[in-house]
Amino acid sequence: MADHQPDQDQVEELYQPKDSISAAIKATGVTATAGAFISTIQNTLTRHNAGAWGAVTRFGSTTALFAAMGGTYEFSKNAAANLREKDDAYNPAIGGFFAGTMMGLRFRSPPLIIGYGTGLAALLFAFSFTGGRLNGYERDPTVDEVSRKEYMRKNRRRPVEQTVNELGESARVNAPGYEERRAQRIKEAYGIDVPMHSDAAS
Repeated sequence: MADHQPDQDQVEELYQPKDSISAAIKATGVTATAGAFISTIQNTLTRHNAGAWGAVTRFGSTTALFAAMGGTYEFSKNAAANLREKDDAYNPAIGGFFAGTMMGLRFRSPPLIIGYGTGLAALLFAFSFTGGRLNGYERDPTVDEVSRKEYMRKNRRRPVEQTVNELGESARVNAPGYEERRAQRIKEAYGIDVPMHSDAAS
């Protein structure tokens, strides 16, 4: 009996496990660097006698907080994805909750710990659920951008007849044959023959 071969759809739906530890280490390094940069700015804007070391001795907690939040978020998000075997908006929400609790731990207050965790979880869930991009969902790379814009322009364009029916006919908004109808109305009302343009008469 031949082994069953999964079809293409089943292969695409198979979840690929993520390396949570490696991702957490990378995220910790990136966010720690960002935290060190902010600590340096804080040290520069504060008057004290510690000098450049003040970024470590006085504001080192900022670097530690950024590092803890970044590592916790990335590890929790990937660990949740591995346990659930799904890539969806709930994984960033789980990671955001644990990362938010790191911020709340600075105040040593259980309500603030839960509040920061819940707030960051809701924010990241909404961001991920709406496409995970500041400019909306990622566009299909197989669709030509020029063709897509032309389709959107045609799809949203209103017929001239509909615009004329809603707004009324005028010199700026008119349907084909406007010059003939205008000349006829003037002739009927005032008995004046209005000369026609060559392009309109043709």
